[in-house]
Amino acid sequence: MLPNEPSVSTDKPSSEQASYTFSEQVGHLLRKAYQRHLAIFQQHVGDSQLTAVQFVTLCALRDHGPSSQTELVKATAVDQATIRGIVDRLKARDLISLDPDPQDRRKVICSLTDSGLQLVQETVPRAAQISEITLSKLNPAERVAVLFLLRKLIDEPEQ
Repeated sequence: MLPNEPSVSTDKPSSEQASYTFSEQVGHLLRKAYQRHLAIFQQHVGDSQLTAVQFVTLCALRDHGPSSQTELVKATAVDQATIRGIVDRLKARDLISLDPDPQDRRKVICSLTDSGLQLVQETVPRAAQISEITLSKLNPAERVAVLFLLRKLIDEPEQ
């Protein structure tokens, strides 16, 4: 072997490494299921510019009322940098308005506009249909089970 030539390992992988199939791992399967759901969402949402995360943000504002971006992060489980971009895009479409918080002028409060509320109201029936399509391969018991298990996976452990 030459001095600068990379060495190739001839060690055999351990049985644990050899049995690890990434495509059977929970993270990969969740990601694939989410990608399928997002594709169904885009196909059936009716507003080709509205993304699933934007819709969730609009729903959070409908459900919680005017909110800071920090409150939206908590309500939607979307990270701060992403929520900032979502807010900018929703504002550009006049679906939300931004105003300073009366108690803390450094904080910006996001609110649904009339057109934002109208879009949510028009989209909710489609969103229910999208959930139905996403779960369509499952029987009623499997639907209950998968939703139960997903909630269980995301619950914070008690400490």
